[in-house]
Amino acid sequence: MPKTICLALTGASGMPYGLRLLECLLAADCTVQLLYSQAAQVVSKQEMDFELPSRPSEAKAALLARFPAANPENLAVYGREEWFAPVASGTNPPDAMVVCPCSMGTLAAIAQGLSDNLIERAADVVIKEGRKLVLVPRETPFSTIHLENMLRLSRAGVVILPPSPGFYHHPQSVQDVVDFIVARVMDQIGVPHTLMQRWGA
Repeated sequence: MPKTICLALTGASGMPYGLRLLECLLAADCTVQLLYSQAAQVVSKQEMDFELPSRPSEAKAALLARFPAANPENLAVYGREEWFAPVASGTNPPDAMVVCPCSMGTLAAIAQGLSDNLIERAADVVIKEGRKLVLVPRETPFSTIHLENMLRLSRAGVVILPPSPGFYHHPQSVQDVVDFIVARVMDQIGVPHTLMQRWGA
């Protein structure tokens, strides 16, 4: 059965991972509940030359224009303070949530259970309801504070998946490197894909 996935884009470098993941989830007929921070809008423009509008309805239109093969009914975009969104309540959690890319500020807030915006609240809901949460932290090097926050989250069942690509599949392009990470994320949330050949296959 198609899954419902909450995808959050935050202000770390690595927007190519997030947008490619969105494209692949929609292609897999998943229902995607998209959240994004103000900093993510800046990163999207800087790294992808893609304007991510502030209004959710305009952001949805821009993303559907970017991914014309997607079913519009499979994409819902919510604002940062949209507390009536399904992801804000444990009565209607997604099957899984991914924060990609995940800033260290967002990771720290989730680790402390702050829930000051919809991204943090959605992550808090997913943890407390026992659903899969995958964080893709794009930072290097990690400080002791970063590592301690990751350990706290890992002990709570959160998957910490830094975008550290392998090269045994002989990537020929940046897209191949991006797809390697997106494939690993999709494996974690149980969404089938054909992004790369599996080891030993």
